[in-house]
Amino acid sequence: MMVLYSGSTCLFSHRCRFVLYEKGMDFEINDIDLLDKPKEITSMNPYGEVPVLVERELTLYESNIINEFIDERFPHPQLMPTDPALRAKARLLLFNFEREIFLHVDNLENGSEEIQQSTRALVKDKLTQLTPIIAKSKFMLGDEFSMIDAALAPLLWRLDYYQILLPDSAAPLMKYSERVFSRPAFSEGLTSHEKVMRR
Repeated sequence: MMVLYSGSTCLFSHRCRFVLYEKGMDFEINDIDLLDKPKEITSMNPYGEVPVLVERELTLYESNIINEFIDERFPHPQLMPTDPALRAKARLLLFNFEREIFLHVDNLENGSEEIQQSTRALVKDKLTQLTPIIAKSKFMLGDEFSMIDAALAPLLWRLDYYQILLPDSAAPLMKYSERVFSRPAFSEGLTSHEKVMRR
């Protein structure tokens, strides 16, 4: 059985929990105290971070790598496009999200007040720029829920927690958020700590 070592407030762990529940498969979640991580985490991940996925002799870390493995290992429902060109575009979009948005999560959580304030403005602008994409479709890649949505949703869930208020012009993005949050797998993947992050 797969075991996910997951932080109960970790945005990146949240991504993996979401995908595991979407797949509707058997797995175990091992909650890790992020302030007092057991030594075994460092032995599984040289960076000492969660999430970490273990299945038999295989150990993986980094949420996007974990999620793509889960998607290939359990292909129904498929969350990455089957067409190679579209799959490459999806991976590029995930890469851009990491570089332009998710790279700043640590500043939102651990930065000084000044750094947090400038990071909020940056993330707000980057998210607002996604509005034209989502205004034309149900999900980020079209009418079908995909890995892109699973990657983005945990951040959108935390906007109140991070004190990021999107402008009225981003209303289509907020409606999109509600569509994703209404998925049963999203609710199932929330920890008790995450449930209170959103008003």
